Amino acid sequence: MKKILDLIAEQMRAAFEDCGYAADYGKVTLSNRPDLCEYQCNGAMAAAKAYHKKPIDIANDVAAALKNRAAGNTMAASVEAVMPGFINLKLSGEYLAAYLDGMRSEDKLGVEECGGGATVIVDYGGANVAKPLHVGHLRTAIIGECIKRMGNYLGYRMVGDVHLGDWGLQMGLIIEELRDRKPELPYFHYEDKRSADGTCAEDFPEDDSEEAPFTISELEEIYPAASAKAKEDESFKARAQEATFRLQNGYPPYRAIWRHIMNVSLADLKKNYGSLNVTFDLWKGESDAQPYIPGLIEDLTKRGLAYESEGALVVDIARPDDPKELPPCIIRKSDGAALYATSDLGTILERERDYAPSEYIYITDKRQELHFIQVFRVAKKAGYVKPETKMTHMMCGTMNGKDGKPFKTRAGGVMRLENLIREIDEAVYDRIMENRTMDEEEAGEASRIIGLAALKYGDLSNQVSKDYVFDVDRFTSFEGNTGPYILYTIVRIKSILSKYEQSVAGASLAMKYEQGQAACGSEAGGKMRPAQSAEEKALMLKLSAYNDVVETAFAEKAPHRLCQFIYELSDAFGSFYNTTMILKEEDEEKKAGYIRLIRLVKDVLESCIDLLGFEAPERM
Repeated sequence: MKKILDLIAEQMRAAFEDCGYAADYGKVTLSNRPDLCEYQCNGAMAAAKAYHKKPIDIANDVAAALKNRAAGNTMAASVEAVMPGFINLKLSGEYLAAYLDGMRSEDKLGVEECGGGATVIVDYGGANVAKPLHVGHLRTAIIGECIKRMGNYLGYRMVGDVHLGDWGLQMGLIIEELRDRKPELPYFHYEDKRSADGTCAEDFPEDDSEEAPFTISELEEIYPAASAKAKEDESFKARAQEATFRLQNGYPPYRAIWRHIMNVSLADLKKNYGSLNVTFDLWKGESDAQPYIPGLIEDLTKRGLAYESEGALVVDIARPDDPKELPPCIIRKSDGAALYATSDLGTILERERDYAPSEYIYITDKRQELHFIQVFRVAKKAGYVKPETKMTHMMCGTMNGKDGKPFKTRAGGVMRLENLIREIDEAVYDRIMENRTMDEEEAGEASRIIGLAALKYGDLSNQVSKDYVFDVDRFTSFEGNTGPYILYTIVRIKSILSKYEQSVAGASLAMKYEQGQAACGSEAGGKMRPAQSAEEKALMLKLSAYNDVVETAFAEKAPHRLCQFIYELSDAFGSFYNTTMILKEEDEEKKAGYIRLIRLVKDVLESCIDLLGFEAPERM
């Protein structure tokens, strides 16, 4: 279904052509003065320079032509040329109602699937195994989930990859700390070469069925202890580096420990990401890129793209038009170790082999800007991705406390994500119990649903690149631009619809026939009525922007646009609700028209919050 702006612009362009002007001047935008008009075109000002005429004369010509066209298709209620050359337009009630009827009858409420099945890789997790998720993982997870959902909705083939940190020094640290704590474990009783008793590391069994030698709680305590020890004990750090090297070179006992770390960590990560309603299609990690790295380095070297600099192997990525000097990308350090850039390039090779995507979207914090500039340029320079393949780095701002600094616990540490979620849920629960409209069990379930909405909306309503202040009190408020306010609007509409349906169902057989045909049947199968009030038309105009908003939010990678839309839609519904006696309306046909309209509002709001990654409860 075409966007309403496009339909209006088609008529505006045709009117410019009718008057002998180029159609390109007929661009239409939403009015920035809704008190004067609903849509406007400023093309007459630009056309005046090309045609050496006064802007107002061109505007008058086009306005007259558009009126003639509107007379045939009932699009415009009014068209007016105003100084110095604006063309102001208001839609007719009939045209707007017909457009909303089209939305009601279309799949996805009229949103066009513009993706064409093109594959897009979304890299939006980045968690490290053996470590708990903390508040720093929040933004990338929920922004990535929203981008993936919007893309799928628009007909793209979105492939979400968590891209775990599972191959670095933290593995060696865990192995050596485990050796110190549990030296009796069999992983530490093998030698590289066959010993006198005949044992050899090569014989270490690869059976993963045995129970892990640690729980997730122990694992999450082992890593920080080992990390702290390495900062104070150089010999321990050296042991960890050696263990990492041996692991990465396939030492079987350490590979067995690594598999246990992965299995235990993945189960916990899936549970915690699940509590955010965040899922991934792929649970890949840096380790999956390792088989590609030797060939990658050899290829870059043979082709002369990589060269030695101070013992390291680097690739130049600077361009003459760069506003500042950019350092080369290091793909192998002087000690022979690969880096994150090497791993990311190897991952790209794997993704090209498996998916050949038309676009890559990486979602991380701003500090990784240079890293992705280097990786993207090497990938393009080496021809690992096609020249037309789009590579986007969405740089997230930070979530800050009220002091304007990165969000911390009261003790000054980094807060675990599950504790943050619990804090939000408890705040919502307290608000619900203040009103005493639910029992404790129902309030507990509702607080989980509303809490997630508060958390996600509080984040997604901000521009991705901007820092924002995390404020529990504001985010959990049932008023203002918050997730709970959006949910309350949906719940209120559900309540009205339920009462309407009950009133129809409870009528006598005779009234069922009379009202059921005139009201219930008419509501379900009848047409949308033209707006009878300014508030009703404002609500209908806001609804008509739905498909344009979804497409724009994805194209601009801007979930906050979707949030702003549903906030404005909820506000428009509130104004309509406060000025309209929906259920007390005595004219059954008019009442049915109101019900059709608010049902569409509910459907649009529910569709939008699903794209944002949360849902509405039945009651609040």
